[in-house]
Amino acid sequence: MTGKEEWNDYFSGNRLYGDDFTDDEIAGWFQDESEAYAELVKNIYHHEKEGYSWHGLNRYYGYPHVDLQKIQRILGFGSATGAEFIPLFSKMNKSQISEVIILEPSESFVHQSICDVPIRYVKPNMNGILDFPDDSFDLITCFGVLHHIPNVSDVMKELSRCLAPGGRLLIREPAISMGDWRQPRAGLTTHERGIPIKIFRKIIKDTNLKIVSENLCACPLTEKFLHPFFKNGVYNSSRAAFFDYVLCRFLKFNMRYHAVSPLQKIRPTCVYYVLTK
Repeated sequence: MTGKEEWNDYFSGNRLYGDDFTDDEIAGWFQDESEAYAELVKNIYHHEKEGYSWHGLNRYYGYPHVDLQKIQRILGFGSATGAEFIPLFSKMNKSQISEVIILEPSESFVHQSICDVPIRYVKPNMNGILDFPDDSFDLITCFGVLHHIPNVSDVMKELSRCLAPGGRLLIREPAISMGDWRQPRAGLTTHERGIPIKIFRKIIKDTNLKIVSENLCACPLTEKFLHPFFKNGVYNSSRAAFFDYVLCRFLKFNMRYHAVSPLQKIRPTCVYYVLTK
């Protein structure tokens, strides 16, 4: 049973809930989450180009750090339909791509290709172990996935192991609690919670990865102000991503893990990392 002191540690951002779970607890979490996200978005994703709403952030924070000429093997960690790769594949020489693997628990997103590039789907293991050799991938993307996983430290070690030297690991995750996960929350799965920045930095250091860039992003005010002007999703726009960048720089002083008042909620909600080894 988790005591009051432990919960205070979790909500203060001093500890990451789930990162020290037992094997049985991890298995239970995995079973709960494996189809939960797919169920939430089942009416949004109809094919590879629909339902994705983060292209602008990827173009602004992530893909400028990727040398397209060096990319041959790609891993999409929890990438659903793989729509995040559309901006990359539209600029790449597709013949240089030897393999694209998407690690995905749900069958709902599985399809054969994206932008005419074949995709191979692989099921994840409950314990977070990746069934790939060391240094396998030149590019790994992990967008909004780790906060659905209990043992984040173990999974990050695996991602680091599978990343080729000089490769790029792109991560975007909530860096806030996302509310009180002990209670049902509208639009969220049972267990998802964000990863505190200071814990994220320690995990990265412990996995021998190097930070190429770290940026706070996704301020709620960006969506509020710009939503009327971007019908296809605010964060699909690079211009909106720049607006959000400026806003998050200004409001980073208000960054806290678990907000308990409306004023505390006016802050960046996510962190975007570009990592290498």
